[in-house]
Order: sequence, then C-alpha cells, then structure tokens
Amino acid sequence: MIITYLGHSCFTLEVDNKVLLFDPFISSNDLATSIDIKKLMPNYILISHGHEDHISDAVSIAKQSGAMVISNWEIIDWLKNQELRMLIP
Repeated sequence: MIITYLGHSCFTLEVDNKVLLFDPFISSNDLATSIDIKKLMPNYILISHGHEDHISDAVSIAKQSGAMVISNWEIIDWLKNQELRMLIP
C-alpha cells in the first residue's frame, strides 16, 4: 500500500494495482502546484463532501481517467449531468 499526500485534503492510496484519489483539490491549491492533474489516472475518486477544497478537480480528473466517483447522495446527484461513472448510493 502506498499513500501519497497531494496537499490539503487530497491524497492517493495505491493498493492491489488500483489507485484511489480522495478529495481532489489540486489545481487551485497552493500546496499542490507541482502536481499535474493531467497525469493523475485514478480508478476511483472518493469525495467526502461538496466544499470546493474537496471537490474542485473531481470532474476533470474523472473525465480524463474514466474513474468511478464514489460519494454521498447529494454529491452524486449534483454530478449526475457531468457524464461520469458513479457509484449510486
């Protein structure tokens, strides 16, 4: 298992050849300026809640990677029109 801190609330967890991305707040995060979000290819994106500092890059990363988004009902409902793969609670 490999855990990589990406700044603020965001980190990746690599386990069994799968990458889980938690709370993707990267492009507008001063602590994550060295991270190129175009290179992130998670299998899953987990979002804890809808504040900008936990969700701001979720749609763009999910679209480029095809990652499944996992979150609570309100977040999934808000993301429904984004044409993403989501786990519906």
